[in-house]
Amino acid sequence: MLQEETDKAWVDLFQPGNKYAIDYTNNFTWLDGSRSILWATEKDGWRHFYRIPLEGMSEKLLTAGNFDVIDLKYTDTDIRGGFVYYTASPENATQRYLYRSKLNGIGLPELLTPAALKGTNDYLFSADGKYASHVFSNHYTQPAREFITVDGQKPLTEKESILARLDSLKMSDNTEFFRIRTADSIEMDGWICKPKNFDPKKKYPVLFYVYSEPAGSTVSDTYGIGRNGLYDGDMSEDGYICISVDNRGTPVPKGNEWRKCIYRKIGQLNIHDQAMAAREILKWTFIDTARVAVWGWSGGGTATLNLMFQHPEIYKTGIAIAAVGNALTYDNIYQERYYGLPQENRDDYVNGSPITYAKKLAGNLLYIHGTGDDNVHYQNAEMLINELVKYNKTFQFMSYPNRTHNISEGEGTTKHLQSLFTAYLKQHCPPGGK
Repeated sequence: MLQEETDKAWVDLFQPGNKYAIDYTNNFTWLDGSRSILWATEKDGWRHFYRIPLEGMSEKLLTAGNFDVIDLKYTDTDIRGGFVYYTASPENATQRYLYRSKLNGIGLPELLTPAALKGTNDYLFSADGKYASHVFSNHYTQPAREFITVDGQKPLTEKESILARLDSLKMSDNTEFFRIRTADSIEMDGWICKPKNFDPKKKYPVLFYVYSEPAGSTVSDTYGIGRNGLYDGDMSEDGYICISVDNRGTPVPKGNEWRKCIYRKIGQLNIHDQAMAAREILKWTFIDTARVAVWGWSGGGTATLNLMFQHPEIYKTGIAIAAVGNALTYDNIYQERYYGLPQENRDDYVNGSPITYAKKLAGNLLYIHGTGDDNVHYQNAEMLINELVKYNKTFQFMSYPNRTHNISEGEGTTKHLQSLFTAYLKQHCPPGGK
């Protein structure tokens, strides 16, 4: 056996280009004439690259430091003078930068992205590693592309230089990033989009956008991050505060423990973190605690249901789309990865499921599901509906006939969904400062 990986939670099999996406295969990157391989592992608490010889010498850590490698971009084949190129962000988990480390393991990681490009940077390398396509954006800068030399990060032509065009790419934006520390000392990254003509002396309604599970995050320094495509209109213009926070368990570069402490605790730990963050946010003087809404889709819909049911004292209105109402009905390749086997850990499935807490609904709930959902099957919506009916809970439900998980098929569907979302939010969580 050349290499073995174990983890008390689950093993993330690394695939270049997929960052922290869910993968089920592992491709080797061969080095030094196929005498060693590049291997990604989190065994020291951070995702790092190691050089693993096929025989003889011991392994060599290449990307030393208290940070996560996010994505592999390019690898030289000669270990004597070559480098491995990757994205990372040691200081700010919402951003991305290009680094390189020597394949011989000597020296510290080297930042290559120009210091002025604060935000999210991505790269596609040429076959020889000398040139790259570079894309940059942040929450107030439109995405821009340039072709560069990797050494020196120089644009091939001044006309396409992102740095030269930076001022012209900037847009007005009401989005700000913040960090919130909860009462149990968990610090989370978040963004807030404030109303236009914001008056800190007034109190505004707040809409929380959630996902919260290991398959995705919602807080990244990218253009348009604060926009809500389901809202028919301009939320900022209408007078809403919109907020999103990444809790523990989300796939962000904060280390193995951050990402995997949610094992067997989906529907519990993530919900606790979101609610604890909301408690701190509701202390802000410009938040109207009587007008607090939450929404999400898929895993975010599941979180919305759990937040509405488990914390009715915080969330007064919820819009849950394509949610998993009962964890025991969802597919095993996702559930068993993060919950373990239901034969062994059934209580964790039950304790993480919205259906377990449906009897506690007190606020306004709009529940939306496609009857042809090929991901979160419609049966689990009916199970949750029956539970809500059993306890005489009043709620609104919209089924879209034969629509899949995206609820996009059929003439007029997207517009109808937008209108439904907007009308319900305005009715139960009215906009504007008071």
